[in-house]
Amino acid sequence: MRNRVVITGMGWVTPLGQTLQDVWQRLTSGESGIAPITLFDARTFPTTFAAEVKNFQLPERFVRSGRHREISRATGFSLEAARQAWMQAGLPEADSPAADIDPYQVGIYLGSGDAALDFVPFTDTAISSWNDATSCLDTTKWGTRALGVFNALREIEQEPCMPANHLSMEFNARGPAFNCLTACAASTQALGEAAEIIRRGDAQVMISGGAHSMIHPFGVTGFNRLTALSTLNDNPSRACRPFDATRGGFVIGEGAGMLILESLDHARTRGAGILAEIVGYGSSADAYRVTDQHPEGRGAVVAIREALRDAGMKPEDIDYINAHGTGTKENDSTETQAIKTVFGPYARQVPISSIKSMMGHLIAAAGAVEAITCVLAIRDGVLPPTANYAVPDPECDLDYVPNKARPAKVDVAMSNSFGFGGQNDTLIVRRFVNSS
Repeated sequence: MRNRVVITGMGWVTPLGQTLQDVWQRLTSGESGIAPITLFDARTFPTTFAAEVKNFQLPERFVRSGRHREISRATGFSLEAARQAWMQAGLPEADSPAADIDPYQVGIYLGSGDAALDFVPFTDTAISSWNDATSCLDTTKWGTRALGVFNALREIEQEPCMPANHLSMEFNARGPAFNCLTACAASTQALGEAAEIIRRGDAQVMISGGAHSMIHPFGVTGFNRLTALSTLNDNPSRACRPFDATRGGFVIGEGAGMLILESLDHARTRGAGILAEIVGYGSSADAYRVTDQHPEGRGAVVAIREALRDAGMKPEDIDYINAHGTGTKENDSTETQAIKTVFGPYARQVPISSIKSMMGHLIAAAGAVEAITCVLAIRDGVLPPTANYAVPDPECDLDYVPNKARPAKVDVAMSNSFGFGGQNDTLIVRRFVNSS
């Protein structure tokens, strides 16, 4: 018999704010966190706006510890989001006299992305090492200069594994530790795999979620080259229009979402408050193209069906779907088709919305933030809207909760995440029912 997996804590750092209630209020009010880029000079870029985390400062407790020097923005976001989740879960500080939790039963599974290059030293070194006579980089000169100007810690902190490293030190988590970087599906996959670790008894507590920041010259350039970003520079707050016929690309965002998962027995033993239960997880790969989903949504169909099978549910049991909903032509029509394929006639009855319309696309962190949104929708009986929806698309003809939050009874919510490379992950969360 496998362990039941419950959620006992949640935290996030997002473009709409940095506390659960403030962000949730802004989401349900339809506010936007999208604005012109301030993290670098983007005036010459095709896209000049993004969904940045505003006014973030690493809490003093992390600065004092001395363990988190030269960390990336994403690692800072992950520390703060995990702190919020840990506190809400009522877990003791690692050095507290009451810290009677076995650290080898506390694990980490993140879906976190690579950090920005130390951009100015990197580009200055490359430019100054160019040899006009040979039209090549003088690698000897480059290496000599790099040794003098590169910061070793900042180079290490670019690695995708570093948020997990810092969380393990901060929370004395010595159990299973993993990080996956499956693009936009990463933190949904992390949550699903973390739940599997608890189900099979390899840990009692998991810190899980994701963190990412790609709002830097290389990140924005890459997505512009892929023609994936919206270029509505004169009206950023309306730039992301999921499922709308006039949609023109996604808006890059940044942030972190962290959840504390526990076995039900462990949570009960310590008297923890239970926010929801993870009951279903499905994962698949399209095996199609590097940047495109299969146009019929074949991989998405498999992930959704597997999550329903894992939960022992049928489509009619789902009260709300938090869509991947990026606002690109390809994703939104493909996701709509996948939902129709799995849900049949019920697809026209289940409400669907995309918070990326307001928060932007947090890339590896998106799925965790959207899983938290599902839990809050269950808690409060409110569905966040799909903002900026104005022109119906014949290919996207379902109920996308347009523009205005909606009261609804939500006992079971589904969250979809579909990543570049054809990675598909679906999570199902349910209102906790206190039964054996």
